[in-house]
Amino acid sequence: MSLVVLGGSVSPYVRKVRLFLAEKGLDYQHEQINPFAPPPGYRDLSPLGKIPAFKDGDRSLCDSSVICAYLEKRFPTPALYPSDPYDYARALWFEEFMDGGVTPVLGPKVFFPLVLKPLFSGGQAPDAETEAIAKKTFEEDAAPLFDYLEKQLGDREYFVGNPLTIADISVAAELVNTRHAGFAPARKKFPKLRAFLERMWSRPTLKMLIDEETPVFGKRAARIAD
Repeated sequence: MSLVVLGGSVSPYVRKVRLFLAEKGLDYQHEQINPFAPPPGYRDLSPLGKIPAFKDGDRSLCDSSVICAYLEKRFPTPALYPSDPYDYARALWFEEFMDGGVTPVLGPKVFFPLVLKPLFSGGQAPDAETEAIAKKTFEEDAAPLFDYLEKQLGDREYFVGNPLTIADISVAAELVNTRHAGFAPARKKFPKLRAFLERMWSRPTLKMLIDEETPVFGKRAARIAD
């Protein structure tokens, strides 16, 4: 089998695809690609220059949602999309909620300034203003998004039915980046969402990816408060 994921491991979208592959029990290769300095010819695989791109032999795809949908059709067991039409649509919605709603809020104002920018600048720590903006973004701007997830999860173990689906993969994989930045939804305010994330982050398939990234990107994770 010649499945290849192309993209930087710390990208929430790359992580989503890698977690999806792991939950399918599929072997694959991972090629690190920096989207800010991609190698020659990368736009032949990803016309918008974004990550991840994906290869299955001589076939190529891009966009994490497209890749996961392809993998579900290509390798239908275990199923990671619900069979019920309504549940299927809801699972897709949670994926879009994360991809298009949550990550664009938290990525630029929390993860990038607290984790990526210091790495690009040779390890220079964020200043107090940057820390304050990130904290405000997480605690205020993201609060309605977390509140929605808290209510939608309710007392269930998973977001859509049982067992795990693309909805759960999307939520858990994409919020790893805020974990790396030293933030997680407050346990007192969002107890169900926080418990869900801790279950998922300790799941072997995702823990393996987190452990891989932590030495470089997750040094602030110890700052996570209850």
